[in-house]
Amino acid sequence: MTIPSVTAPVRDLIQVRATLLNLTAPCWVVRGPDGIDITADAGRAAHAEVLTAVGPLPAHQLGDHTFGAFHGVRYAYTAGAMANGIASPAMVAALARAGYLASYGAAGVLPARVDTALAELATTLGELPYACNLIHSPSEPALERAIVDACLRHRVRCVEASAFMDLSPEIVRYRLTGLSTAPDGRVIRAHRVVAKVSRVEVAELFLRPAPAALVHQLLDRGDITTEQARLAVSVPMADDITAEADSGGHTDRRPLMVLLPDLIAARDRIHRELPALGQVRIGAGGGIGTPAAAAAAFALGAAYIVTGSINQATVEADQSDATKTLLAGAGVADCTMAPSSDMFELGVQVQVLRRGTMFATRAHRLYDTYRAYAGIDAIPAARREDLESAVFRRPLTEVWDDCVTYFTERDPVQLAGAADDPKRKMALIFRWYLGLSSGWSIRGANDRTADYQIWCGPAMGAFNNWVAGTHLAAPAHRRVAEIAHHILEGAAYLTRVGQLRTAGVRLPSEIAHYLPAPREER
Repeated sequence: MTIPSVTAPVRDLIQVRATLLNLTAPCWVVRGPDGIDITADAGRAAHAEVLTAVGPLPAHQLGDHTFGAFHGVRYAYTAGAMANGIASPAMVAALARAGYLASYGAAGVLPARVDTALAELATTLGELPYACNLIHSPSEPALERAIVDACLRHRVRCVEASAFMDLSPEIVRYRLTGLSTAPDGRVIRAHRVVAKVSRVEVAELFLRPAPAALVHQLLDRGDITTEQARLAVSVPMADDITAEADSGGHTDRRPLMVLLPDLIAARDRIHRELPALGQVRIGAGGGIGTPAAAAAAFALGAAYIVTGSINQATVEADQSDATKTLLAGAGVADCTMAPSSDMFELGVQVQVLRRGTMFATRAHRLYDTYRAYAGIDAIPAARREDLESAVFRRPLTEVWDDCVTYFTERDPVQLAGAADDPKRKMALIFRWYLGLSSGWSIRGANDRTADYQIWCGPAMGAFNNWVAGTHLAAPAHRRVAEIAHHILEGAAYLTRVGQLRTAGVRLPSEIAHYLPAPREER
């Protein structure tokens, strides 16, 4: 049955919106003497012809309820890690206190600073749950090991594994050292893994138990016990897998509506094959910057959602005011791809902000040069001079001296590999620029504005369009927990609007908009 339109003056539309926004109460569409109306009044509904209804839908009921129960949070919402500590301890703490899961941005951060940040979170949050990012670092395995060591030392109960193309010994070590057996025989997973992936073949690695070869390697090294090696076959490598679609930073820019169902299908197939492992939850991230995007992700079957780019312009983000201003002015089409620092030699790219910075253009020039020549000395003089003046602003020999100092502290193995390999040396020199450019953005270096590397996806532009004209338009008013609240409350509201439309209710187009207002105004 198609229900006639709910038509009313503007004053009544405000009432209809308020009724739908009362997420803890049922909502009835009724026919009375004055026509079709929407009400949350049970008494009125009892004395009218009820055409259809929707039940309560508070924000904490969105997604898979087992996500919150497993991680100890209230909402099926996580804030993904933003590298170089942009996802700061302050951001993680603010979200944890509000009932959300957030991940500290450990990627690219020196181990000593990661250790300090995790110690701060342990002291500040106590038993409140939070996560730490573990980014795959195939060119710097010592760094990956140092981050796992820090997580184990500070008893971090969850890591967000990102940019993995294959499983490494360190992610397996973290997972397995948390395994034990309860008195009733259940396998306890003290170390939880949320894996961000954009390919089914990578998802399968996390949907299955740890590979036997890696388990044996860790056992031989004494990194795990015999009991933990035995229990390895009892659990998948991840508890949750995030379908990472068109996100900032490392991304394949896959459409969420394609990627998410594909990963859910792969999960279900492997669950049928290995039912004893239990069912891994599949969440959605990348491109989620508005309530409409969140509602769509949940409608596609996402167990939880992940936000990233939009949190970078918040008060709690460890990002400069200059960069936050650039982000707040970004549009949906103001992003592009550029070579990454951590996987430069492999040709891996990251998504960055294009508007207001020349970083992407200059980074591509470096990668093109790397591919074309065997080493620094092979670069034609004119091209080398151009790079030194326009990109590095100093001689490449001085840049190499900085690289030696840096890697001597961070990972001396990198230098050993470059001593006899001119191309490797060139890669390290070029990575100097790629690595420092994000730091210039974070510090707000005035003389390097054109070189800011700002990881960003189109969700940032969508968010800016959504909050235009509201109190959240200005970065100074963007609090990360408040944004999470409005994303989920708006998603629940729009889901109820969608349920009524599916039932045949033709609502005015104005109803299908949720705008954030300060909580005291609601």
